[in-house]
Amino acid sequence: MTTAERQLHLNLFILDTGHHEASWRLPQSDPLAHIDLDYHRNLARIAEEATFDSVFLADAPALWGDVGQRPSGRLEPTLLLAALAGATSRIGLIATASTSYNDPYNLARRFNSLDHVSGGRAGWNIVTTAGDVAARNFGLDTQPAHAERYERAAEFLEVSTLLWDSWQDDAVVADKESGVHALNERVHPIGHAGRFFRVEGALNVPRSPQGHPLLVQAGSSEDGKDFAARWAEAVFTAQPTLAEGQAFYADVKRRAAGFGRDPELVKVLPGIVPVIGETEAEARELEAELDRLIRPEFAQRQLAGLLGLEPERLPLDEQLPADLPDEDVIEGAKSRYTLIVELARRERLTVRQLIARLGGGRGHRTFAGTAEQVADTIEEWFHHGAADGFNIMPAVLPSGLEVFAQQVVPILRERGLFRTEYTGSTLREHYGLPRPAGRPAVAAAA
Repeated sequence: MTTAERQLHLNLFILDTGHHEASWRLPQSDPLAHIDLDYHRNLARIAEEATFDSVFLADAPALWGDVGQRPSGRLEPTLLLAALAGATSRIGLIATASTSYNDPYNLARRFNSLDHVSGGRAGWNIVTTAGDVAARNFGLDTQPAHAERYERAAEFLEVSTLLWDSWQDDAVVADKESGVHALNERVHPIGHAGRFFRVEGALNVPRSPQGHPLLVQAGSSEDGKDFAARWAEAVFTAQPTLAEGQAFYADVKRRAAGFGRDPELVKVLPGIVPVIGETEAEARELEAELDRLIRPEFAQRQLAGLLGLEPERLPLDEQLPADLPDEDVIEGAKSRYTLIVELARRERLTVRQLIARLGGGRGHRTFAGTAEQVADTIEEWFHHGAADGFNIMPAVLPSGLEVFAQQVVPILRERGLFRTEYTGSTLREHYGLPRPAGRPAVAAAA
């Protein structure tokens, strides 16, 4: 595909009142938005009107951070997206689900069902879930080792794809005259027995409109990049600088080719947290207003947990301790750990300054400027080998999405970078990805 033919992919990452941790404290914010269906319907409709490829809901099988810091206790994402499917008609619907704390049969069924309900718009953001807090919710004392979590995830995906393909596309004939609804010989028990899972039967839902949901992955460790290169069709990543974005992009594409895949079919979408003003000065003042609302004692505890330290080892007006462990010995979120430590070291940030930087986007690219400047940044990354699109993470919702849709999207369209209307009906079509073939019809005769 030539540069002129390439089109940006834009995904809206919905996180309660916005991605800045203090966004809920603004006068205009609804602090109960995270459990409000109508609020999410409104966001999805705004994004669909702007022809975004998809909306995305993050999730974890445990409470996130300190409940005092920001809204917590979010709705289960596949259930919420099923409701959003009825409020929209074209935009894709991506939910996070863990391979560490689910079983393939139930989860494959859930995403297959969401794909049917939405008419082919489902996507699964595959995570392995770091942290002992989640492990203890499932009868474990500590989280499984990092490498083991990814080994389980690989087998989880193998089983899931077998289940999604266990019905041939032509299995259901619904022949009223003969009284035959589906052909038994076209429904195939998978008979899987592996290290982590034993699954005998076929899925109890016919094959879905997309065949498989769009497969998304968000880990950037060495194991995570290999997993993405093998399985993912879209990769959500946190890359704070253009150079880091270019290195990650090239690495994932190279690894995908090493697995025999077409690198063009692996879409890399870094996150960007835009704060948009009529002038750059206005945007920076909006950003500073949000930073002033951060409660440092909450953020200090959260940062300490991620770094594996006691909070008293992180005095607010000092830099990070010099004796932090290397990523190799971290069993939690390896890539986010490294990103944060390198950011703090590179810019010689105090803990207070680091907290302010992370409060806006947790290590993602943050940008305060005019709509034109945001569009320039997006275009630069897109044309210089750092992105196939972006995970749009407004600092404040819904206002940040409204401004992006009304001011940035038209600029991207004028530059020929983004669609003016949907040309397909499924999420795979939005991302320019093929539908998995599944079992061929001739398998019945064989």
